[in-house]
Amino acid sequence: MSGSPGDALQALLDREAIRDCLYRYCRGIDRADEEALRSAYWPDATDCHGAWRGSASGFIDQALSKLRSGGRRVHQVSNILIELHGNSAAVESSFLALQAGAARPESETFLCGRYVDRFERRGGEWRVADRVVVYDWIEERERPELKKDPAALFGVRAPVGAAAPQDPIYTLLELLRSAG
Repeated sequence: MSGSPGDALQALLDREAIRDCLYRYCRGIDRADEEALRSAYWPDATDCHGAWRGSASGFIDQALSKLRSGGRRVHQVSNILIELHGNSAAVESSFLALQAGAARPESETFLCGRYVDRFERRGGEWRVADRVVVYDWIEERERPELKKDPAALFGVRAPVGAAAPQDPIYTLLELLRSAG
């Protein structure tokens, strides 16, 4: 990193804003949280996400219809590499995703890959302008125990993750917002 201390500080702030956006996407997809998902993309963004190739808004619409029907999902991002280029950034993030859908809850899919994103800063805010999802690993297996209801599946391990707004994170966020 070269330049003034102010430039170095701005680069750190930009990188942190990009990471925060990636984490909002994960919350959005795991909790079927439309607001979080849409906040990760610019309205005119594009997304190449497996079978989906088109607008990010279209991806979100079709994903939410599936996500809201049930199932369980966990997405995690790591190894986030960010190359800043003015108001654009090339961002490569590794992801791990574990999914079990509502239609076949006993079928588990483990995916590993990378989000190859072009981020843009507009009005001081960073969001995805273009995403290509690169798949590096897939593992599918049958897990009959996943068909159990949450109380039987998790036992004393509670609370259990849920879609927005029932998940405990939304209770905490509302409490903090109310406290002002």
